[in-house]
Amino acid sequence: MINVTKTFLPPQAEYNAILKRAWDAGWITNRGALVLELEEKLKSYLKVPNILAMTNGTLPLQIAIKALGLKGEIITTPFSYVATTSSIVWEGCTPVFVDIHPEYLTIDETKIEAVITPRTSAILATHVFGNPCAIEEIEHIAKKHNLKVIYDAAHCFGVTYKDKSIFEYGDVSTCSFHATKLFHTGEGGAIFTASQELYDKLFYHHNFGHFGPEIFHGVGINAKMSELQAAMGLAVLPYMDKIISERKSITEIYTAAFKDTSLQHLEMRANSKWNYSYYPVIFKDKLQMFAIKAALEENDIFPRRYFYPSLNNLEYVDSIAMPVSESIASRILCLPLYKGLAQHDVMRIINIIKKEL
Repeated sequence: MINVTKTFLPPQAEYNAILKRAWDAGWITNRGALVLELEEKLKSYLKVPNILAMTNGTLPLQIAIKALGLKGEIITTPFSYVATTSSIVWEGCTPVFVDIHPEYLTIDETKIEAVITPRTSAILATHVFGNPCAIEEIEHIAKKHNLKVIYDAAHCFGVTYKDKSIFEYGDVSTCSFHATKLFHTGEGGAIFTASQELYDKLFYHHNFGHFGPEIFHGVGINAKMSELQAAMGLAVLPYMDKIISERKSITEIYTAAFKDTSLQHLEMRANSKWNYSYYPVIFKDKLQMFAIKAALEENDIFPRRYFYPSLNNLEYVDSIAMPVSESIASRILCLPLYKGLAQHDVMRIINIIKKEL
């Protein structure tokens, strides 16, 4: 069986050796030595000023909305994982959708200003499949209308834009360290901000509001990463260059094979360095997509309809037509891509698809 992704697992002995440090210390949560070490190593690897590791990738979005004091309407994309929208609703705000660019698949920055109202408090945009949004344009709009900017950068580990980490843009950026992601801690995530004042606020929110054992700075929840998760991250991190290199090689095979076909590929934003986190292909229509999906599944190959459905069609939001997002969501598949995917299996996937085109 070939799934759309496969979790990279470091040698178990290496993980156990790191985990033994937590065992020996008798400290497996509450920001122990492993979490602190992971944060420092990630700051160095990613070249970012601040990082706060958390227990999953959704809580950072919710905490960002809370810490920024957002109310009313938040402009967002309909083409993302459901957590982007559900976090807005969970925090008592209203998602206002803006359609996406048909090639970059990120929020269409030219359509944002048309939906800004006196109730708008922020823009929450997703760097889709690690492809940066139109950062300068969004920043200009946000400053003009006094809005906050949160980037859902769940797919963006290692991505840079204009030679800076993608996590340095916006008031807050978030990332997922889920087991299916490029870099992972089994389950986990992180939040990033360049503002030390905001970082402190985010920190209190993710740890019950604790400022020491007996003083509290505002309301908080429990979003702390455990030592068990951090140990996995510390074991995975040394392999990141190999992981990205191998995924790049597979991506290049796919791209070369499909060059002269009708398949549409993700258009990467200029001045960005990609991380090869996903390989999405867009078919001419949903009938062709379903036919190829079925052909692959008959051969125990399981791509994913990522992202589907278009989030403006969720039952708990006000549905409004998003023609581009709905069209893309109905005919996109992410093909298998992971370290360890054999080249002969990549060619088998390609041949099955090309036979059906």
